[in-house]
Amino acid sequence: MNVDAEAIYIVDDDPAVRDALSVLFNMEGYVVETFSDGDTFVKSASKSVPACVMLDVHMPGRSGIEILKALNAENYPAPIFIISGQGDIPMAVEAIRNGAFDFIEKPFSAETVIERVKESIAAMKNRAAEDTTYSFQGAELLTRRELEVLKEITDGASNKESGRTLGISPRTVEVHRARIMEKLGARNAAELVRIVLGHPTAG
Repeated sequence: MNVDAEAIYIVDDDPAVRDALSVLFNMEGYVVETFSDGDTFVKSASKSVPACVMLDVHMPGRSGIEILKALNAENYPAPIFIISGQGDIPMAVEAIRNGAFDFIEKPFSAETVIERVKESIAAMKNRAAEDTTYSFQGAELLTRRELEVLKEITDGASNKESGRTLGISPRTVEVHRARIMEKLGARNAAELVRIVLGHPTAG
C-alpha cells in the first residue's frame, strides 16, 4: 500500500470542522481529502495511506471506534488522531486502546493541531526505522505502541518526555501505561521495570 506523505484525511460529519481543518492543512502545504462518513473513508484508506488521519469519534453510521477496528488501526502505517469533545475522555481512551495514535480535544488551536500532526508523522517515520524486539514474559501481549511506551518508561522518561519522543500527549502515555501494567500484572512502575529488565532485551 502506498503512503502519500503529503495527504491528510479528515473524517468528520461536521462541515465546519472539515472546512477549518482543510484550510489549516492546506496552508501548511498538505493535500487534504475530507470524508463525511466512516464507510467512504474506510474504502479509501484501505487503498492508499495518507500521512495522517483526523477522525471524529462520533460519526453517523460507523463510530470512530468501529472505524479504527475496521482499519486495524494498531498496524495502520499512518497516525490516526481522534477528534473528541471535552466530555469524551472515556471514548478517547477506548480509541487509543483500539489503535488510535492520540486524541485532540475540541475546541483546538491551529498551532496545536499542526504541531501534534507534524510530531506524529516524524515519530511514525522513526518508528519504522527502529524496530525494538523484547523477549520478556508477556511481551507478545503488548501492541507495538505499548512496547514503545514501555521502552520510554524503562528508560526512566516521564509521561511528558515519553510523549514528546513518541509524538503523543502525556495523557495518552498514561492510557498506554495503565494498559501495559494491566496486561503484565505490574502494580507500579518499579515492578514494570523489573519485569522487563529481568529479561534482557534483544535489539
